[in-house]
Amino acid sequence: MPGTARDVSAVGRFPGVTLSNGDAAPEKEKVMIEKGPEEGGCHRWLRRICPCCCRQKSSSYDITPGAGTAGNAVDGKEEEKPAPLPEPAKPQTGDQELDELQLTVRSVDLLSSKSGQNRTEHHTDQYHGDDLIVRRGQTFQMEFDLSRPFYDKTDKLHLELKTGPSPMVSKRTHVIIPLVDELEDEVWEAKIVEQNGNKVKLSVNSPANTLIGKYSIAVATRCPKGEAVTMHDSNKDVYILFNPWCEEDSVFMDNDDERNEYVLNDTGMIYYGTEKQIGARTWNFGQFDKDILQACLYVLEKSDVLPSGRGDTVNVVRVISAMINSPDDLGVLEGNWSGNYVGGTSPTAWSGSVDILRKYYHGGGAPVKYGQCWVFSGVTTTVLRCLGIPSRSVTNFQSAHDTDVSLTTDVYFDENMESIDSLNSDSVWNFHVWNDCWMARPDLPPGMGGWQAVDSTPQETSQGTFRCGPASVTAIRTGQVYLKHDTPFVFAEVNSDKIYWQRNLDGTFSQIHSEKKAVGHFISTKAVGSSKREDITHLYKHTEGSEEERIAVETASRYGTKPHTYSSPMAEDVSVEVKLEGDGPCMGADAQLSIVVTNLSSQARSTNLHSQVAVMYYTGVLKGTVKKDKLPVELMPNEVKTINWVLPYQHYQDQLVDQAALMLTVSGRVAETQQVLASQTSFRLRTPDINIKPEGEAVVGKQMSAKITFTNPLPSTLRNVFLRVEGLGLRDLHPIQIGDVGRHSTVTVTEHFIPSLAGTRKLLAALDCKQLTQVHGVADIQVKEC
Repeated sequence: MPGTARDVSAVGRFPGVTLSNGDAAPEKEKVMIEKGPEEGGCHRWLRRICPCCCRQKSSSYDITPGAGTAGNAVDGKEEEKPAPLPEPAKPQTGDQELDELQLTVRSVDLLSSKSGQNRTEHHTDQYHGDDLIVRRGQTFQMEFDLSRPFYDKTDKLHLELKTGPSPMVSKRTHVIIPLVDELEDEVWEAKIVEQNGNKVKLSVNSPANTLIGKYSIAVATRCPKGEAVTMHDSNKDVYILFNPWCEEDSVFMDNDDERNEYVLNDTGMIYYGTEKQIGARTWNFGQFDKDILQACLYVLEKSDVLPSGRGDTVNVVRVISAMINSPDDLGVLEGNWSGNYVGGTSPTAWSGSVDILRKYYHGGGAPVKYGQCWVFSGVTTTVLRCLGIPSRSVTNFQSAHDTDVSLTTDVYFDENMESIDSLNSDSVWNFHVWNDCWMARPDLPPGMGGWQAVDSTPQETSQGTFRCGPASVTAIRTGQVYLKHDTPFVFAEVNSDKIYWQRNLDGTFSQIHSEKKAVGHFISTKAVGSSKREDITHLYKHTEGSEEERIAVETASRYGTKPHTYSSPMAEDVSVEVKLEGDGPCMGADAQLSIVVTNLSSQARSTNLHSQVAVMYYTGVLKGTVKKDKLPVELMPNEVKTINWVLPYQHYQDQLVDQAALMLTVSGRVAETQQVLASQTSFRLRTPDINIKPEGEAVVGKQMSAKITFTNPLPSTLRNVFLRVEGLGLRDLHPIQIGDVGRHSTVTVTEHFIPSLAGTRKLLAALDCKQLTQVHGVADIQVKEC
C-alpha cells in the first residue's frame, strides 16, 4: 500500500516507529542499547579485525572488583569470580568503542542542485533555490555518509518523511520507506544503487497519488540483533509536487508542447475588452520565482483542508479556487470593483502574480489589495502551475452571470416595457476571465476528464464558500449540468439564452422574446508555443444554432429553476443588429456604430427603436446612462436598413470606469405583428499601447536600458501617472513616477537594468492612472550568457 512499509514486521522492530498509529519517530538522534550477556555482531566483527584492542568481556561495561567479590588462590594467583553486574550506565558521548559499534548517519545529501539529476529529470530545475523539489510517481536519489560501511546482510535502514503539523501513518502524512532489493511502481520504497566506502546512494520511489507538499526527512539505521537504532534528521526538506509527466498521475498530459506551455511557461497572455475589440496583455505568472513555491504551499496551509487531502487533484483545485479570493477565508486577493483603490493597487496596474503572492506570504496571510477577474485568474494560473497542475487563463466574452440557477439570462419589463430593476439581477459581463486546468475526473462518468473550468473570482458561493469548479468542460458542452462541481453556473456563463419577460396585468410574466446567441463568444486563451490568441469556444459549446447546441441548451434548462422555458418557441421576421466598423472607436474620440434592421417578410413592417447607451463595469453592472434616442423605422418588404449611431466624446468623457466599456441597448416592438425586438451590444474604447525599445546588448550581468514611450490619447491632462516596469530575469517590479501628462502629449523614459537570466525574456510596462486604464506594453529581449 502506498505510504507504508511492505515488511511490517521489520519496521515494527524499530523503536519509535509504528504502523498502527500516528506516533512520530524520534526527532533527535537517539541510541538505544539492549541489555544481555550476548556479544553483538558489530563487536565480534571489530574483535576479529583487532583482537588486542577488542577483548571479549562479560558485559559491555568494565567491572571493578571490590566489596562483595571473592578471590581464591590458584597456583599462587587469586582466581577472579564474576561479580554481580551493576545496572547499565547511560552511554557516554565520547565512548569511541560504542561509536564504532553503531551504524549512524553522519550527513545526508539530497542531491538537490538545480543542474543535477534530480531537478532536471523532474523538470524542477527552473525553481529558485537549491531545495530538493521532485514530482510524485517518479524516482529520485539521495546520498548518505555513514559512520562505517553498510552491510546489507546484517544492517537495517529505512527513511521517514513527514508533512503537516501532526504526521500520522494512517493519514499518509507520516511515510515510512523501507529498503528493498528491487523497486516496484505505486509504492514508497528505496533501493541502494551505489556504495563507495561509507557512502551509500539510494533511489527512492513514490506513488503517483502521494500527498503534495513540504516533507521533513529522517534516516533510521539499526545494527544487528537490535543492539542499536539511530535516527538522523536532515536539515533540509523535500518538496513533492504533482507530475504531468507521470502516466499514473491524475494530471498526466501526454503532449510535451502542451506541458511546456501549461506547466513550465512562466509568462502568458490574458485577454480582455469586448467580443468585437479583443485586447491582450502579457502576464508574468512567475511560478518559479523566489518565494513563490513556499507562498503557494502557504496558501494551502491557510485553508481548512488537512494535509491528508492534498493528494486529490479535484480537492486541491477546489481549495485554490476558494483561497485566491478573500471574502470568507482571508485568501490571497481582495476584490474591488468600486473604482476607488485607496490603500491598495488598482487591479489594472498589476502585470504579474509574483508581487501579489510575495505580499501575501510575507504579510502573514493578509489579503492583498486589489483584484478583479483577470488578476484572480493570473494568480490562480501561477499557483496551479507551481504545484504541477496544467493550467491556463481563459477569457469569455459576453459572459453571463446567472443569479437564480435558471440556466437562462433573464430580463424583465413591466406592462409598459420599462425595465424592472429589482428583478434584473442577472447580468452579462463584457468579459470574464477564469481558468482551465487539466486532470482526470475519476469521480465523474468516463469521458469527463481533460480540461476543467475553475473560477477564483468571488461571484456566487458553492457549498457555502466563494469558489467555482472544477467543472468538466465536456459536461458543459453537452449540457450535463448535473455533474459536479458548479457546472450549471459555468454553462450559463457560456451558453445560456437571454430571455425577455413582460409583466401581465395580473402580475404574472410572459416570455416575449429570446436571444439564442447572446452569450459565450470568442472564448480565448493563449496558443501553445506562441503569443497568438486561440479561440476555444468549440470546447465549451457546439456551433451556435446547431441541433447539438440546441439540445445541450434544452437539456441543461431542464435542471434549472425554469424547466419549461422552451415549451413555446416564437416566430420572428424582423431582426436588429449592432455593427462595429474596423477596430472600433478610440478613447478620446466620438464613437460611431451602425444599427442594421432587416425585414425578412414579404410585407411592410414599422417599429420605433429605443436606443440607450450606458457606461458599464466589465462585470455587466451599469454605472449610468449616457445617452438615449428614439428612432422611427419604416421597412419595405425584404428591406435591410442601416442607421448610423454616434456617441460624442463629450457625453462619456467624465463617466468612464476602469475598463472604458459601454453597452448599447436597442429595443422596440413591430407594430404589425407585436414582435419584440431586443439587442444588447457592449463595446470598449481602444487605448494606446506603451512602446518599449531595448537599447544596448543584452548580456547576463551587464547593464542595459530600454526606452519606454507613451502618448496621452485624451484631450485632457492625465494626473499622477505611474509606470510599473518588471521582467522575469531582467528586473523586479519598479514603479516610475511620471507625474502629469498633458493632452495628446508624449512621454519617454529610459529604464536601466541588469539581466540575471539568459534566454528570451519579456520586459513589461503598465500604466497606473485613474483617468486611463488598460494601457500596457511588452518587449522581447534575447539575453546572452556572459
